[in-house]
Amino acid sequence: MSANRASEAAETAGATAAAGATEAAGGGAADGDRAAADTYDVIVLGGGPTGENLADRVHAAGLSAVLVEHELVGGECSYWACMPSKALLRPVTARSEARRVPGLKDAAAGPLDAPAVLAHRDAFASYWKDDGQVRWLDSAGIDLVRGRGRLVGPRRVAVDGGRTLLARHAVAVCTGSRPVLPDVPGLAEAAPWTSRDATSATSVPGRLVVVGGGVVGVEMATAWRALGAAVTLLVRGHGLLPRMEPFAGELVAESLAGAGVTLRTGVQVREVRREAPGRPLTVHLDTGDALIADELLIATGRAPRTEDLGLETVGLTPGDWLDVDETLRVNGVTGGWLYGAGDVNHRALLTHQGKYQARIAGAAIAARARGVPILETDRWGAHSASADRHAVPQVVFSDPEAAAVGLSAAEAERAGHRIRVVDHDLGAVAGASLYADGYRGRARMVVDLDREVLLGATFVGPGVGELLHSATVAVAGEVPIERLWHAVPAYPTISEIWLRLLETYRGD
Repeated sequence: MSANRASEAAETAGATAAAGATEAAGGGAADGDRAAADTYDVIVLGGGPTGENLADRVHAAGLSAVLVEHELVGGECSYWACMPSKALLRPVTARSEARRVPGLKDAAAGPLDAPAVLAHRDAFASYWKDDGQVRWLDSAGIDLVRGRGRLVGPRRVAVDGGRTLLARHAVAVCTGSRPVLPDVPGLAEAAPWTSRDATSATSVPGRLVVVGGGVVGVEMATAWRALGAAVTLLVRGHGLLPRMEPFAGELVAESLAGAGVTLRTGVQVREVRREAPGRPLTVHLDTGDALIADELLIATGRAPRTEDLGLETVGLTPGDWLDVDETLRVNGVTGGWLYGAGDVNHRALLTHQGKYQARIAGAAIAARARGVPILETDRWGAHSASADRHAVPQVVFSDPEAAAVGLSAAEAERAGHRIRVVDHDLGAVAGASLYADGYRGRARMVVDLDREVLLGATFVGPGVGELLHSATVAVAGEVPIERLWHAVPAYPTISEIWLRLLETYRGD
């Protein structure tokens, strides 16, 4: 940031955060200066990826920012979700693919080295230490306050230990979400795994029961089965990955079964019993039978971390999801100073979407602080989080991977679009046959017939996560089908599936 920009922002905000930075670094501000030292332009509650990015955006715009975090800076994604889970899964998919490549089959025939995989996971979770993230905050000029932050009135946050922070412009709630245990007799007392336990466990359980057919359930069933656990996956509905196209769940289910996972659909847990800590547990089903397991993973839902944030002091209900407008400003708060970004607003519970929202919210906060016109009415403007409704990408890192962006065919029809669905065998392109012998996969694009643009796309197959961004660009950019015809995929790559989909659509 240039000196001119910093000076302009400081004049607009009314002051800089120099005193606050001094105190946060242990500079010993006098009691009489405490009010000034604890005043910032923006207070961010929650130091995960969303909070970090929002603080960075407002700081880059010339505003002072402080991050309040009571756990590890870097949040759920860095230590208990994205990074450790994908570190567990990558050896699984690499071995699976190597087993289908001539010259590597024999070399990859053996079991995974579980201790090595867990050590690899530990490294990617930074050994559950946030030193590197804290150094980044310091280098970025963002203050850090350790402790639980709680609203105590408009623009005021009290932190454990008696410190109170004041915000000139905005308080942003970026506290994320937490796993929810269903109300099942004996479940809480049995101390089941949640997603955190599943990604940080230090040993492989002999028998693991997983409840839930969504992303966490599918990914963790994939990982722990490959590491040697006997895995049973219980699903209340009739298939996996219900938010994706049906074929995605079907192909992943076939692969899990082939890997030795026992999949049971249409069942519910009625009771759980564990006689003593560390002992096996019994999972009683509504079918009347019971399963014995060493660990039980519950992956059935999440709730916002808003239950102890003092929302009642500003007219909101503790424990609720935050209702926000397109600029991520919380609705119903007098003065419009409270923002909610990331999982807490329930728009798209994905790390990359939280970071996207942080960029949008940071730009909106800075614009309002400077009196710049807000562009939330522009569907794809700088201050509107439109992608959360129109172009949300997601990858499930199972074996095979499942990747989707935008609307499924069913969602598009429910929204009233006149559509055409185009499917193609992903294994039929040359790049896929080179990638692995017997490559199995499928691709689908959903076309808006009235505008001749893509509404959504889904890919299932090994390595398809890297195909997704091209689809995201097409959906978010509303690129006309006739123009996509001129985007030539390199040969021989799996990306050639785009040419096959377009040929099918055109009837070539």
